[in-house]
Amino acid sequence: MAIRADDIAHIRAFNRFYTKIIGLLDEGMHDSPFSLGDARVIYELGKRGAVTAASELARELGMDPGQLSRMVRRLDGFGLLAITPDPGDRRANNMALTPRGQAVYEGFDRASDAAIDALIAPLDEIRRRDLVGSMARIRTVLAPSEPSAPLILRPPRIGDIGWLIHRQGLLYHLEQGWNGEFETLITTIYAEYEAAPASPPKSLWVAEQGGEIAGSIFIIPAAGEPEGTAQLRMLYTEPAHRGQGVGKRLVAEAVAFSRASGYRRIMLWTQDCLVSARRIYEGAGFTLAREERHHSFGADLNGQYWVLEL
Repeated sequence: MAIRADDIAHIRAFNRFYTKIIGLLDEGMHDSPFSLGDARVIYELGKRGAVTAASELARELGMDPGQLSRMVRRLDGFGLLAITPDPGDRRANNMALTPRGQAVYEGFDRASDAAIDALIAPLDEIRRRDLVGSMARIRTVLAPSEPSAPLILRPPRIGDIGWLIHRQGLLYHLEQGWNGEFETLITTIYAEYEAAPASPPKSLWVAEQGGEIAGSIFIIPAAGEPEGTAQLRMLYTEPAHRGQGVGKRLVAEAVAFSRASGYRRIMLWTQDCLVSARRIYEGAGFTLAREERHHSFGADLNGQYWVLEL
């Protein structure tokens, strides 16, 4: 897919805005003689305590080793670094901050906290949450291979149901070409979940990672099916969190809940074009019971009913 010129322009404009607002163009970090690059090296050493190889630090910072070597010599010249030979490898050196370097690190840490505090102080709680959430989404989208925060499954909070409807309506439109009929349908489905009594048991799980919604699923008694049948509905995973086992974890939780709640079987309805979801169901032990072709959501589809006997 061709990248739109407008998207490139928006990203470049944001980069210019952000480098200005965080003071990237200032001559020295927090009115010091040290650049942003210097400050990052100082910060990493202060956070870690020490590194056993400069190459390790270069990988962490995504920095050219030669550039890092020049930076290390500069910081050493200021008396901020203690560099000693590694007893286990004569070709390597251990590197840590000196007491003077530690003082610079602690000063930078306090100044950075104060700068962020001043930046967000004028914002109310809603705008702060929007800002932090947007930053988290940027990291998730641009660096999905970064070590992730633990995945947690939790009940829905205020605002989650509307978010789930919005995201699934949008994602299925972009990925499958489905029209607004699907968004209308899932609005009804979530309303049915909310309106259902507490017994027979029902439950909805939101998968959260790093403060961001990564996916969701719910179990509800199956209407029009024999007593003891649960229905698994609305499994979805955010694109940035796919390939990390989120969907598998959600389905496993739904199956365990259904079994513990006394259900005898679980059924679900899906479409054969949703290949990844179907693989998750098969892996959890579901078997295809029947299928039927239909025209829905502006597309010709093949609906499938899957069943898991508990």
